[in-house]
This record gives sequence, structure tokens and C-alpha cells, in this order.
Amino acid sequence: MSDAVAFQATDKSSRYRELVPQLAALFEGEPDLVANLANATAAIRACVPLASWVGFYIARGAGELVLGPFQGNVACVRIALGRGVCGTAAAERRTVVVPDVEKFPGHIACDAGSRSEIVVPIVKAGRVVAVLDLDSYELAAFDDLDAAGLAPIAELLGTLAW
Repeated sequence: MSDAVAFQATDKSSRYRELVPQLAALFEGEPDLVANLANATAAIRACVPLASWVGFYIARGAGELVLGPFQGNVACVRIALGRGVCGTAAAERRTVVVPDVEKFPGHIACDAGSRSEIVVPIVKAGRVVAVLDLDSYELAAFDDLDAAGLAPIAELLGTLAW
């Protein structure tokens, strides 16, 4: 197990590519989901300097997401499927990139300073088990490069013991 993450690349896509094997090394031999998600939030936040908040909302029951491990300011605890960016990404099983959260219908403002967001669903055995949520205090902090870079990370997270 590695105890730190490090990035040589300065461009977004390359940093995400460097992150995947580092996350795999962090998860190697560790069966505890909470420990793995906590380390993932720290590693992702180190990889994405514009992220002010990185965390997980975990699917619970038939219709809600519950706050999981995160790094950043305190956050909303429960989000209904289909509500806000996280609930929309989970319900529609797709990555949602929001350049300006004030223009997203039904955005849930957990941190009034957040300006942009990306949410990636994590799927295991055909069902959404959680979403990975990144917020930023900058407008348009996330784009298609982030979506492409976070996709293999979400895939790796889907292999954990949910």
C-alpha cells in the first residue's frame, strides 16, 4: 500500500491517468469500503486542484443518497434521487457536468460558495451504488476532460466491496 499520491503531469488528462494506478495501490488488500472511499477523496482532491469539495453520496434504500466520506466544508446529508446534480446523475446513470450551478434547475446549495460541479455515478453489478461529487468555487472548473478522466476512477471504485 502506498501512503501518498504524487503527480508528475501538469495537464488534467495525464494527472487523471496517473491517479488510477495510485488509487488501485491504495485499495490493494484493504477490504473496508469507508477507508477506501476516504483515501479516494484525499487522492482525488490532490489530483484536482480546482476542487473545493470531493466526496461520495451512497445509495441507500430505493430513493435516496446519503453522505459518505468527503473532504471540504460540511455538506448536505441526504439527497433524493432525481434532485440536484447528485440525484440527477444517480437517477439518469450518467455523468453530469455543471459549469454554473446557479443555472442548473433544482441545484441543492450545500456550500453557497460552490460555482461549478461534476458528478459521476458509480455502478456495481448494474446498479448505481454511489456518486462521486466534485465541487469548485470557480465557474466552469470541470469539463469533458474531467468526465473522461473520472470515468475510469468510477469504474475502479465500482469494483470495491459495496
